[in-house]
Amino acid sequence: MIAIELLATASSAVDHALHTLASTPLAEPAPKGIDTNSVVSFFASKIAPILLAVLGVIFIGRASRGEISKVLTSSAIAIIGLAFIAGAATLFFVGDYLINLIFE
Repeated sequence: MIAIELLATASSAVDHALHTLASTPLAEPAPKGIDTNSVVSFFASKIAPILLAVLGVIFIGRASRGEISKVLTSSAIAIIGLAFIAGAATLFFVGDYLINLIFE
């Protein structure tokens, strides 16, 4: 008789604990890191056009003073720099593809 009452009390306590655990909401998952896609898209859409406009104004100012050779040299350097940046971005995506291909 005592064992039955003890078992009923324990069962009731376990039922109450499980009901309490089931009704509590789970915590939000912790952020995993910085959202680099948003950062890159911000720089590509906001910062890069401003920098290119500043370079254009500098080149036009030099060209109006007759420094055509300096403008051509600076333009070539800027174009080569943009090519290096595009190449680095391409290598980033190629590396990501190769890593996914190898480790899957």
